[in-house]
Formats: sequence, structure tokens, C-alpha cells
Amino acid sequence: MTNFNIATDATADLVTPERRRPNYFGFLSHINTIGLVLPAVILGLWQLSASLSWIPPVFLPAPLTVVNAFWTMLSRQNLHVDFIESISIVSQSFIYGSLVAVALGIAAGLSSKVERFFGPTFDTIRHIPGIAWLPLIVLWLGIGAPAKILVIAKSVFFPVFLNTLQGIRNVDKNHIELARVLTLTRWQLIRKVVLPAAVPSIMVSLRYSAGLAWALVVVAEGLSGLHGIGFLIFRAQGLLLTDQLVVCMVIIGLVGFAIDRGMYALQKRVLRWKQGFDG
Repeated sequence: MTNFNIATDATADLVTPERRRPNYFGFLSHINTIGLVLPAVILGLWQLSASLSWIPPVFLPAPLTVVNAFWTMLSRQNLHVDFIESISIVSQSFIYGSLVAVALGIAAGLSSKVERFFGPTFDTIRHIPGIAWLPLIVLWLGIGAPAKILVIAKSVFFPVFLNTLQGIRNVDKNHIELARVLTLTRWQLIRKVVLPAAVPSIMVSLRYSAGLAWALVVVAEGLSGLHGIGFLIFRAQGLLLTDQLVVCMVIIGLVGFAIDRGMYALQKRVLRWKQGFDG
């Protein structure tokens, strides 16, 4: 046994210096290089079509024209103010809608009486699109932020509520039986078995609803508002300012991507205890 330990230590000493060698290119492993191929191809085709005049500039301006339009909007037209307005509405809508949805979803999942109480009403309301509510809510609250927050929060609410409810109802029955054999109290059963099993479903719905809220704010601001990214994109369309229209579209896409990546990182952190298939 002693000789084996000595040999193991000697082998470790031989391997350790190699392992400690600095990896100067380690940061490349964190970059999704293959994911950059398609955007690069699209940008190249965009520039090529502009250079060869395949598409008239009024329909698709050159990339450099879009960059200049972005700088003009940022320095002269207070683009940052409209952006902050949109982010503020999305943040409030997502927080209000998701908090109420998780609370009611947990209550309905733990009690069939609560589900039967809310079920018929919720199942009716959720089939009415949020945008269909917008004209009526604007009559009640005006065209300010509260109307848009209410409409978007309603759209956020139902995916989170339904996934929270189903996440609780889909808890493995064997786990419930085991908890009863171990004589756990109801609170211990909920806290240690039911809620942890439902968290993956809840996190997926939160990630989806965050992106949905950002997409809906553009429509809500475009239909009723004088500020925000949505207002800018509809204004650019009406004035045939295609370069500013593309600027707004790029901002919407990049911010949506950032929101999704942020929610995905949060999901991985919350669910770091759960191992799954990596593909």
C-alpha cells in the first residue's frame, strides 16, 4: 500500500506542472464561434446587396448608413430615453405578472379547490389576446405606461401560471409516497419535495415570458404611445426612414437576445443541482 501511494504521489508530481501550464487561449472556449457564422454571412450578403444595388436603399439601406442613423438617433433624438422607457415598462410588467402568476400557480397547484375557483375565468381570459385588451384599457388608463404595463403583465401571467400549476401537478407520485413514509409534515413536503420538483418548469416559463414581454412592448408602444422603441419603429415606418427602422429592429433583436441569455444563465444557476442531457 505504501509503494502504491509513493508511486501515485510521484505520478502526481509529474503531471502537476503540465496541468498548471497557463492556457492562453482558454477564453476562446467560452465564445460560441459557430454561432457567429450565420450572422457574419447575413451581414456580408447585406453589404454585398447594398454595394451592388440589388435592393434600393429605401427598402434596405447599407450597414454603414444604419450605423450613421444609430449615432444620429443617439446623439440628437434621445434614443436612450426611449430605450429606458421601454425597458422600464418591460421590467415592471414582467415582475408584476410573474410574481402574481407564481403565487396563484402554487396556490392552484396545491389546492384543487383554488384551481376550480380560478380555472373557468382564467381559461376564458387567457384566450383573449393582450393586444385586444389594449383599446379598452387605454380608455380606462390613457396611453401612458400603466396601460401598457397591464396589457403586458397579463400576457406574462398565463404562461407562468400554467407552467407553475403543471410543474406542481407533475411531481413524481413516488416522491410523494416516500415523503409520507418518512412522515414529513405538509409544509416539509411542499418545501423539500413539491416546490423543488416544480422549479424547472417555473424557470422555463419565466425565461419564455421575459422574451415575450420585450416583444409585446414594441407592439403596445407602437399602437398607443409617444415614447419607446415601439413608437420609434412605427414612426420610422410612417416616414419611410428605413435606416432608423433597421436601427430599431437591430436593437430589439440584440436586447431580446441579451434578455434570453440572462434568463438562461439565471436558470442554470438556480438549477445547478439538476443534471440533464447536454446534447
